[in-house]
Amino acid sequence: MQFKDYYELLGVPRDAGADEIKRAYRKLARKYHPDVSKEPQAEERFKEIGEAYEVLGDAEKRAAYDRLGSRWRDGQEFRPPPDFGSGFEFSGGDDGHDDAHDEAAFSEFFESLFGAARRGGGHAGMTGDHHARVDIDLEDAFGGAERTFTLRSPQTDASGRVRLAERSLRVRIPPGVREGQRLRLAGQGAPGPRGARGDLYLEIRFRPHPAWRVVGRDLYMDLPLAPWEAALGSKLQVAVPGAKVELQIPPGSQSGRKLRLKGRGLPGKPPGDLFVELRVVLPPADDPKVAQAWRRMAEELSFNPRSPTGA
Repeated sequence: MQFKDYYELLGVPRDAGADEIKRAYRKLARKYHPDVSKEPQAEERFKEIGEAYEVLGDAEKRAAYDRLGSRWRDGQEFRPPPDFGSGFEFSGGDDGHDDAHDEAAFSEFFESLFGAARRGGGHAGMTGDHHARVDIDLEDAFGGAERTFTLRSPQTDASGRVRLAERSLRVRIPPGVREGQRLRLAGQGAPGPRGARGDLYLEIRFRPHPAWRVVGRDLYMDLPLAPWEAALGSKLQVAVPGAKVELQIPPGSQSGRKLRLKGRGLPGKPPGDLFVELRVVLPPADDPKVAQAWRRMAEELSFNPRSPTGA
C-alpha cells in the first residue's frame, strides 16, 4: 500500500494547531466538493481530504499517526510497523467533525493503522465507550487464554498538548474467538457526562502464524510433498491445532489440490475446517546422481505435461 501524508494533503505544517487544520480542511472541502467542483478528480480529492481531516482533526488519531515520524513521503510504498495499532485506545462516537464520511471511503492505509478506531455512532461518545485493537496468538483462540494487554490512550493536558497514558488490563480470551470480533469489557471505558463509565471494546487480531492462515473459522495450510508421494499416494503425519493426525494423500495428487479435515478449524458452533493444500516440491538437480535419475525418467516415461492427456 502507499503512505498518505495527511499534512501534505491538507497543506499544513506538522506543528499546525487544531484551528489551522480545520480552516485548511474547510477551504479544500469547498474547493473539491463533487457537487460543485470543476476540478479534475474532485471526488477522489474530496475523499482524501476528508480522510486526512478524520486523522489530523482528532487528537487521538493524530497522536497515533505522528508516531510514524516524518521520514515517510506521500505515495511511498508502506507497511505498518509490527503491532503498530495494537493496544492504542481510542474514544468512540461523534468527534465534532463537520462532515460525516462514508466508512467505505477510507483507504487501505487508514484501515491498516486504525481499524476499529473509525468514528462510531453518536451515542458512543456520550457514554464514554473506548475502542482498541489487540493482537493475540492463534493458539489462544483454540483453548482460550488469559492475557495482559498494555493500552495506550492519548490524553490532552491543560495546555493542549497530547500525551500517552498507559494502563494494563488482564483479559480473558474465550475459546473460538474470531478475527475482527470485539470483546466488551463493561465499565472499562471513560467516564460519561453523567459520571457512569463507558465500556471498552477490544478488537481481536491474530498475529501471523508460521503454519496456518485463517479465513473466518477455517484454517489453511500448505503441505510440501515429494513427487513420488504425490504420484503414488502416501500416509503422512500432519500437525493440526492441538494434535497430530494421519493424512491420506491420494495417488496422482497435483499441486494445488486441497484436502479437507472437517472440524479441525477454529472451535465454534459449528467449528471450522482445516484445508490442507498440497505443494509438490522437486528435488534439485544439482547432484549428479539426482540429475541422472531425472534423465532416466525423461527417457523411460512417455509423459508430456503440455498434452491434454499427458501422453
